[in-house]
Amino acid sequence: MKAFFQWLAATDWFMRAGPRFVPRMDRLVHRLTGGRLVSSGLVPALILVSTGAKSGLPRRTPLACLPEADGGLLVVGSNFGLPAHPAWTFNLLAEPRATVSFRGRDLSVTAALLTGDERALAWPGLLELWPVYARYTEKSGRELRVFRLTPGPVTRGQRE
Repeated sequence: MKAFFQWLAATDWFMRAGPRFVPRMDRLVHRLTGGRLVSSGLVPALILVSTGAKSGLPRRTPLACLPEADGGLLVVGSNFGLPAHPAWTFNLLAEPRATVSFRGRDLSVTAALLTGDERALAWPGLLELWPVYARYTEKSGRELRVFRLTPGPVTRGQRE
């Protein structure tokens, strides 16, 4: 099943159509399951709530993530292989403090853009999680932004 969805996600059709329906579907499933799931369920995923860089308003974005042993989460600005970086990456660059809903818990996080050696160390694990990132890199013609989300203080829904 996962191999089929990876194949589908790498098609030109999906890279054009996916941005129109996948985030809406993910937000709906996330809301209906109390924050425990997003639509695909194939990879760990979260809902990022960042502050809009221009608007200052909260922006909710479903993202695949790679949990790290120390509690951090890695996310990739793939934008389905489109040429431009996704808006949420600009939001995190402007204001790195955000919240995530992950596995039914809300966490305060601080985002850091990974570059150089840090990014190089993280990239193989991200490709193992979702090999389609290589196709998105090729198709977009850009280096996909990778952020580490580091948890901060305890927030609603999280046990101490």
